[in-house]
Formats: sequence, C-alpha cells, structure tokens
Amino acid sequence: MFPERAVSHKMATMNSKPPSFRFLLSHPAHFFALGCGSGLSRWMPGTAGSLFAWAAFVLFFPLFSPQVFLLFLAVAFFLGIYAIHKTGLALGEPDHGSIVWDEIVPFWAVLFLTPADFFWQLAAFSLFRFFDIVKLQPARWFDERMKNGFGVMLDDVVAALYTLFVLAIIQWLV
Repeated sequence: MFPERAVSHKMATMNSKPPSFRFLLSHPAHFFALGCGSGLSRWMPGTAGSLFAWAAFVLFFPLFSPQVFLLFLAVAFFLGIYAIHKTGLALGEPDHGSIVWDEIVPFWAVLFLTPADFFWQLAAFSLFRFFDIVKLQPARWFDERMKNGFGVMLDDVVAALYTLFVLAIIQWLV
C-alpha cells in the first residue's frame, strides 16, 4: 500500500543500540533531544516519546494559560532544532531513532488543539504515530533531504498537521 521509501529513516535506526544513560546526561541538548530519557527505550522509541509527550501534557498543561503554552511550544520547537542537531552530530546520525523531541513538541501542539477527552486524545495519538511512521509528502521530503535539526523537526510538524486535519474531519462528521 505504501512505498518502501515512505518508511522513515528513523525506522532504520530503531534496531541500532540506543545511547547510554551517561550520554543522556552529558549535555542538556542530549537530555531534551532524547525526550528526557524516553528515547532510550529499546522498544519503539518514537512511540515512547509520544507517550511521554501525552503524559507530560496531561500533567503540565493545566499549569499554563493557553497563551503561555503557545509561547512554551515555540521555545521548545526552536530549542529543539538546536538540541536535535547537536545530538544528531554527537551520535553520528542526524535523525537517530533515540532522538524523540521531534515527536514530543508537535504532539503537544496536536494535544493543545484536540478536545480534552481521553478518546479524542487516543485518536490523536494513533493518527500522529501513523502519519509519523508513513511519512506522507512533504514529510518524506524533509526526512530524506534535510538532515539537520530543522528538517528532523519539520517532518513531525507535517505529521501533526495531517493528524489535525483528520481529527477536524472526524469532528465535523460526528
């Protein structure tokens, strides 16, 4: 159904050994790029990072006003570009499977725009993971051609946009 090239480069690194806990703590950029440790998961680190994002959102979003949360998202996005780039260089792989900040920040944006209901959030999670894995265009273009922090972040932003589009259609239908 989907061409083989549609599968993310990150999927190819999933079988590679995750970095050590020591690496995680060796620089603040590594700590954030590796999703505060969620990217160290040996089993589906992108999914672990997205689950971390969901749990963190549920815990911390109530502490922010919507305006402050949007500012937080912008800061997290731009600092994420730096953290992902620095960590990718250190790992020798721009989009190493353990780098999950690119899943976390866009999924926070999705959750921010999703009804605060478990089933809507579960649908958002499932759709986001689907679109992150299959890499529909232009996400695939960013994934294949922009091997830096910005490109790594952007392919997940595209997955978030697809997720929000499908959720909007579902909301309209129901």
